[in-house]
Amino acid sequence: MKRKSKTSLFNRLSLFQKYLVITISIVLLSFITLGISMYIFINNYYGAQQKTNLSENADQVSLLVQTTSSYDEISGDINIDDPDVFNITITTISKSIDADIFVVNNKGQCMYYSDHQGNIVKDSKSFPSPILAKTLMGNFFEQGDLNGFYDENYYTAGVPVITNVYGEYKTTAFCYVSTKTTFVNELVNSFMKIFFTAVAITFIIAIMFAFFMSYSMVKPLRLMSKAAKQFAIGDFSIRVPTRRQDEIGQLAKAFNEMADSLSASESMRRSFISNVSHELKTPMTTIAGFIDGMLDGTIPNSEHKQYMRIVSNEVKRLSRLVTSMLSLSRIDNGELKINKQNFDMFSMLLTILATFEHKIVEKKFNIQGLEDFRSITVYADPDLIYQVIYNLIENAVKFTNEGGYIRFMNVSTKNDISISIENSGPGIPPEDIKYIFDRFYKTDKSRSIDKKGMGLGLFISKTIMNMHEGTIFVESVPDSFTRFTFVLPVKAEATKIWEKGKDKKQNNPESQKSNNQQEQK
Repeated sequence: MKRKSKTSLFNRLSLFQKYLVITISIVLLSFITLGISMYIFINNYYGAQQKTNLSENADQVSLLVQTTSSYDEISGDINIDDPDVFNITITTISKSIDADIFVVNNKGQCMYYSDHQGNIVKDSKSFPSPILAKTLMGNFFEQGDLNGFYDENYYTAGVPVITNVYGEYKTTAFCYVSTKTTFVNELVNSFMKIFFTAVAITFIIAIMFAFFMSYSMVKPLRLMSKAAKQFAIGDFSIRVPTRRQDEIGQLAKAFNEMADSLSASESMRRSFISNVSHELKTPMTTIAGFIDGMLDGTIPNSEHKQYMRIVSNEVKRLSRLVTSMLSLSRIDNGELKINKQNFDMFSMLLTILATFEHKIVEKKFNIQGLEDFRSITVYADPDLIYQVIYNLIENAVKFTNEGGYIRFMNVSTKNDISISIENSGPGIPPEDIKYIFDRFYKTDKSRSIDKKGMGLGLFISKTIMNMHEGTIFVESVPDSFTRFTFVLPVKAEATKIWEKGKDKKQNNPESQKSNNQQEQK
């Protein structure tokens, strides 16, 4: 339960507080680890140095005892040949290395003892037997109080004195050299004072740096949070200013791009609502007015046919609106499926072009490029491709200037087939090119030309091409021309089927005769 409460408390912290707490914790842990490591290193290093130094001096004292003494087997003591010289020697050594020197017999009694100041001490307590037993096994070294011999910790090195007694080597005494650990403690204390002073200064700098870094990192996120709240109420004007090039900067850049997209989508949504409202209101008002006029006798019977034709056109207009909306819904829901089959796209193009014959003749358009076409068999969904071609030709007819031209071009390769539809006219402004395939987007915002469009045709066309793994793009020069091109990939299976069908027709005399008659007609 405690762990859960701690976790919930940490989760309640802001990102700025979490980053600051984590950074401070890491810095503290690093300093503590470094301090402990340095303390252990200094202590071990100094201990190793003392072991080497004290052991060498213990060996010298042991050698001195061996060369200047004799062993009494009865008493078990050693007798120094010249005590005065011996005392002077060990006092000099003890004073020079600031250490106590002991010469102890097998019973643990201190026979010679010089303190670290070079004074000969005659009365001394006995050495503990466990220490003698350890030294008997070989060289001895310890950091401690020698089983209570000292009141504080000492570094102590000990060696046995080996003497030749009637041809037999025996341990006749022990030599010990001890020095206080005060120096290493003072060294460690001095180091720790310097270390913790440096740690305190570094820690303050680290906190300031972590505070600055945390604040600079979290600031763009706070601005994004504030902007997101404004987005929720429909205000898409806020952007996140940043000059950073790291992940936070990239996130801010992506956020601003998302804001631009949302702003554009919101603008298109409002435009769409306005367009749909206009598209619904105008034909419904027209239909209701004419029908009411025919019912109440305002419109005479002789003119019913004329006005019924107008009503029929308005109904078709509503039907196109509903069809576009249904297509958009199917796209959004992922319900738009493709049913591929082989068909002649050139024949489809001619059929669609024929539906605009009245407007083409009325506006005196010059149709170019059809003479360069031939039969184009493709493997695709004919209904969906029909919609793409219809949208592109409808746009061309709608925006071509009176007396202008509409040019059709095609390029076939082993990998794909591309169809281009170019028309003269005002063209598309450069700033509108990148939005031309977005849903609800219209370049003719004044509706002076595109009075019936809703900005869905090109979006649906691009979606259809993506479903066919093809592409569609636009090229335009203002006040000159606009050219839409869509590219369909050629599948190997479709190519084989088409070539096989073509060979059958060429080898069939009746088919050739029928084709010749159609060409003559």
